Amino acid sequence: MGIFEPYRVIGYITSTVPFSVQRLGTETFVTVTVGKAFQVYNCAKLNLVLIGPQLPKKIRALASYREFTFAAYGNDIAVFKRAHQVATWSRHNAKVNLLLLFGDHILSVDADGNMFIWAFKGIEENLAPVGHIVLYDRFTPSCIMHPDTYLNKIILGSQEGSLQLWNISTKKMLYEFKGWNSSICCCVSSPALDVVAVGCADGKIHVHNIRYDQEVVTFSHSMRGAVTALSFSTDGQPLLASGGSSGVISVWNLEKRRLQSVIREAHDSSIISLHFLANEPVLMSASADNSIKMWIFDTSDGDPRLLRFRSGHSAPPLCIRFYANGRHILSAGQDRAFRLFSVIQDQQSRELSQRHVTKRAKKLKMKEEELKLKPVIAFDCAEIRERDWCNVVTCHMDTLQAYVWRLQNFVLGEHILRPCPENPAPVKACAISACGNFAVLGTAHGWIERFNLQSGISRGSYLDMSERRSCAHDGEVVGVACDSTNTLMISAGYSGDIKVWDFKGRELKSRWEIGCAVVKIVYHRVNGLLATVADDLVIRLFDVVALRLVRKFEGHIDRVTDLCFSEDGKWLLSSSMDGTLRIWDVILARQIDAIRVDVSVTALSLSPNMDVLATTHVDQNGVYLWVNQSMFSGAANVDSYASGKEVVSVKLPSVSSMGNSQSWDSDKPILSGSEFRDTSKSPIFSQQIPDLVTLSLLPKSQWQSLINLDIIKIRNKPIEPPKKPEKSPFFLPSVPSLSGEILFKPGKSPNEKGPEGDEEENHKRKFDIPASQFLQLLQSSADMNTFTEFTDYVKGLSPATLDVEFRMLQIIDDDDEQLELKPEFISIDLLLDYFIHEISCQNNFEFIQAIIRLFLKIHGETIRCHTKLQDKARKLLEIQCEVWQRIDKLFQSARCMVTFLSNSQF
Repeated sequence: MGIFEPYRVIGYITSTVPFSVQRLGTETFVTVTVGKAFQVYNCAKLNLVLIGPQLPKKIRALASYREFTFAAYGNDIAVFKRAHQVATWSRHNAKVNLLLLFGDHILSVDADGNMFIWAFKGIEENLAPVGHIVLYDRFTPSCIMHPDTYLNKIILGSQEGSLQLWNISTKKMLYEFKGWNSSICCCVSSPALDVVAVGCADGKIHVHNIRYDQEVVTFSHSMRGAVTALSFSTDGQPLLASGGSSGVISVWNLEKRRLQSVIREAHDSSIISLHFLANEPVLMSASADNSIKMWIFDTSDGDPRLLRFRSGHSAPPLCIRFYANGRHILSAGQDRAFRLFSVIQDQQSRELSQRHVTKRAKKLKMKEEELKLKPVIAFDCAEIRERDWCNVVTCHMDTLQAYVWRLQNFVLGEHILRPCPENPAPVKACAISACGNFAVLGTAHGWIERFNLQSGISRGSYLDMSERRSCAHDGEVVGVACDSTNTLMISAGYSGDIKVWDFKGRELKSRWEIGCAVVKIVYHRVNGLLATVADDLVIRLFDVVALRLVRKFEGHIDRVTDLCFSEDGKWLLSSSMDGTLRIWDVILARQIDAIRVDVSVTALSLSPNMDVLATTHVDQNGVYLWVNQSMFSGAANVDSYASGKEVVSVKLPSVSSMGNSQSWDSDKPILSGSEFRDTSKSPIFSQQIPDLVTLSLLPKSQWQSLINLDIIKIRNKPIEPPKKPEKSPFFLPSVPSLSGEILFKPGKSPNEKGPEGDEEENHKRKFDIPASQFLQLLQSSADMNTFTEFTDYVKGLSPATLDVEFRMLQIIDDDDEQLELKPEFISIDLLLDYFIHEISCQNNFEFIQAIIRLFLKIHGETIRCHTKLQDKARKLLEIQCEVWQRIDKLFQSARCMVTFLSNSQF
């Protein structure tokens, strides 16, 4: 186990596998794949309701029926009931490419032309297929469909261009359609009987009557590429939607037999699935660009408009950074999108607006990608100014200016920062001052300029007159940084020179040379340390105030991609193209942990609370989250779970964070649909963290009333005696109990004995009094040395009832020679053992403290008079003092840390 353990990945919406839609009651759900797992969205708001577990291989096909989900991976088919895998079907000898829900059966087709028929009613008992069909040679299946009203019949499309009609009951081919000399990519049934639509690789759509084998109408895509998805409208409008490999959605009018509308910029990649919602003018589309969109046909001209969507990065992210105290992550990717991901609630994730790109692209008849800003290569943010003005500045690839963003409104700002208009050069580095008022930009020509973020006006440039071109650096500016008091500004040039400037006066104060080209710098404002990465793969730490090298870390064997300080400045994290992520202890000047992943890390960011680490990876579109085990484990020091210099291989986090059998709560309830609700209880976290205490989670009034019970009794004492009612109603004979419950059971005669009669007699002989449930649970818990059941019972008692139970144990005759054999004495002794056990375990802390106070108030004199009880009370006192000392020590450490952090801000 390392310091950082895989948690989960965010930012994945869908993949290249067609989705599966089902309607449950009044709600519609869509199941999509995300690599090796699947996700279920509620189409009402496209909110995530269920995440399936991780499978060994990527999912290649999906099907769903009510609470069941069928996922084909490799040669196997996994069957899930909600998020729990209940069966695995293993009969195929080749990869399963197609799945079809057919009544109470699932049809699966593999790459070798084998089709198996599975009955999923009674999955636990029957794991063998009920039928097997071997397709003919020279027929490579590419799609499968069931024509409406055709009993036991399916249609298979092939890459060779032919169609086959099969009867799965008799396992015979009934008819073969010659096709259209083009590979068939998709096939779908229409609301009209005997009519299907076939999409081909040559861009043509054939609406065909399969009963008479006649062509009804043929449409041709104007855009190049194959027809990858088709769907008929079912709300009465004669519409057919088609999607192509170019990302364009075309809507055809079947009555007029012509093109009605085109959504040119529907998706940035190939359309994978299309589906008209039942009896609604809403079209849902999914694409390989990692997005799901819903389009509604409610405009006067019949053109669809975007209703709602969910999307992630369609290309790998380049830069990430935690924001809003670790609740959000800012991410910039190669897809030219600047996004904000929510770590807590997935539905809050969104893309920051770039000033109506869609409308401008439609008006100018251009692609959205051409109007979007180029990919972000560096950015900085200042949370302190979120409500005042733009608080994010970004540098873009080969762009002469920097842009600002107003994160409160999730939009691009009104100012554009253009450094050095006389000699423009691409902006390479940026930083925002600690106060959030200024942005410092560095260009490829060595120019550094400061801007006011509120007005966007330049506030001067930093010039080193010793340079031959009168600029800050002789060469590209690799990075800039500002200290916490706006006193110093630090900059680094690619040639290897580090310079410290007076922030306000813009004068050069000092400089030093590293000796080789600098790739990246990171500055920690609290401790004043500057981390640099050079071409020699050595990480160097400089004290900016003392102007000297303080640490040097070596270990990476390939290009270092990113650096990150922890919030307290004690750790430095680094990632490299060698596939390793290393953690360096700044104080001890050594590596404390290192992990190796299959895909190299390109960017990383550690949350301010140091509990979550976010990473991005080569050719991966998601943001991967890792949990800091040192924040949650009870290890005394890092060395007890860190790997030191040893590099440990770790798998990347998966979409599902709860292993292979549980679902993950992404938004609010994980299962919002009535059919998806799970009645099982959530697992209880029973692991106790050392040196900490757990509370009872009872209402404050319940345990405080135990302390002030005498005052409450006096306050609630009736002024007048109770009056007898004139006519008492008739009730069943009842027996009151000490717990306050009314028992409507007639008492048994002395001669009658139930099945538990012997046990009751033992209790009576032991206590010589009728044993109440309180005493029975106390005795049985003491015998088993576990007081969980007794604690749960006591927590359910009212303060008055618990007071009565304690007072029932009072010893009246203290002069009895056989006092230690009395049941009251035994019960008091057992209660002291119970208190010692609970205080040692540090469970239900505040509730146990209140019970002990009430207990000592009632039985304190009895304990004082007997040696055996005194020894138990003395032991309880020692344990109590030890626990309180540990808690007080932790509080003092926390207060010192808070004081240090608050003082370090000024």
